[in-house]
Amino acid sequence: MRSLLLFILLFVSVFSLLGCSDSKTKKISNKPVKKVSTTISALPKQVMDPKGNVNSFEKIELGRLLFFDPILSGNKDVACATCHHPSTGYAEFLDISIGANAKGFGSKRKFNSPNDIPFVKRNAQTIINTAFNGINTYNKYNPGDAPMFWDDRVKSLEKQALEPIKAFEEMRGHGFSESEILEEVVSRLNQIPEYRELFNTAFGDANISIENLGKAIAAFERSLITNNSRFDQFMRGDNDAILISEKEGFELFKKVGCVNCHNGPMFSDYKVHVLGVPQNSKLELPDAGVKDSFGFRTPSLRNLRYTAPYMHNGSLKTLKRVLEFYEDIANGKSRNPLVPKEKFDPFVRELELSVKEMSLIISFLNTLNDDDFDKSIPEKVPSGLSVGGNIH
Repeated sequence: MRSLLLFILLFVSVFSLLGCSDSKTKKISNKPVKKVSTTISALPKQVMDPKGNVNSFEKIELGRLLFFDPILSGNKDVACATCHHPSTGYAEFLDISIGANAKGFGSKRKFNSPNDIPFVKRNAQTIINTAFNGINTYNKYNPGDAPMFWDDRVKSLEKQALEPIKAFEEMRGHGFSESEILEEVVSRLNQIPEYRELFNTAFGDANISIENLGKAIAAFERSLITNNSRFDQFMRGDNDAILISEKEGFELFKKVGCVNCHNGPMFSDYKVHVLGVPQNSKLELPDAGVKDSFGFRTPSLRNLRYTAPYMHNGSLKTLKRVLEFYEDIANGKSRNPLVPKEKFDPFVRELELSVKEMSLIISFLNTLNDDDFDKSIPEKVPSGLSVGGNIH
């Protein structure tokens, strides 16, 4: 009997210890997410070129012509500039773009009739400062391996420049397959003497290739930078470059947790985060993002004046609505039925915002605007087609 009693006491003791261990483990797993160590600085004064595409005036000017020439599209009706025009900060004031088989500019752009081409499913990000994509908190970056697009599907401006040409709803349209279109475009360019001469001057080769097509457009895009905003001036030592309220907004930006994802000189960690952004009703199918996770790459916060509406699908029209959306996430509210709150990024679940803080943070974000960028538009393009595509 005594042995049985000792066995029972021993069993209870062990069970109690195991229970304590489980409780302790559970408590550790529920700890708030640890804030990351971040640094914010001014943008570099100079742009780095990839080793295989050192920039030159000739490449930039050639790239500019190509950027505005609709000969790059399947039906010769869409240019890169159609959705990334200098008058709108090389972005577009639409939630999602209308590419092939359409005419008009901005809010007046409409599909032709009949039409079976869908909307471009994601918001047109600005080309400005993409030369710095991938830059980290130590001002280090590799332009040959720079992340591009909302889903980070290609690296470098050279590869990015070719993707819209291949996309059915953006520039390709009907008539050519994805595997055919780049060869078709290069064939067209090779038939235009002026382009052959320009490529020969820029690359030392009159025989135009797909690779040099991407390099020329990338060279032009890499020249579009705004690295002297009021915030940049402030970070370089001019304490009067931004107002007291804007400085307060900067401190709040860091304090409430925005800085955990929006850091470095470009205010982006270039990582993928799940936020549960509301769906855009114009799209027939939900955009599931990177690897069907509903995650998207953190965008830069520079030049937000030119990039509204916001988020990957343009579903939030103002900065105030963006901050209210983050407040909802922090309060456990889901704005997308396909993304349960359990999947929200841990960082955004930790945000704590008030109405007063929102207004101060928005004041700070305005210091990141800089309209001193190249807005020049060619009077004509070598193909003889309409500059910028069918936008008039």
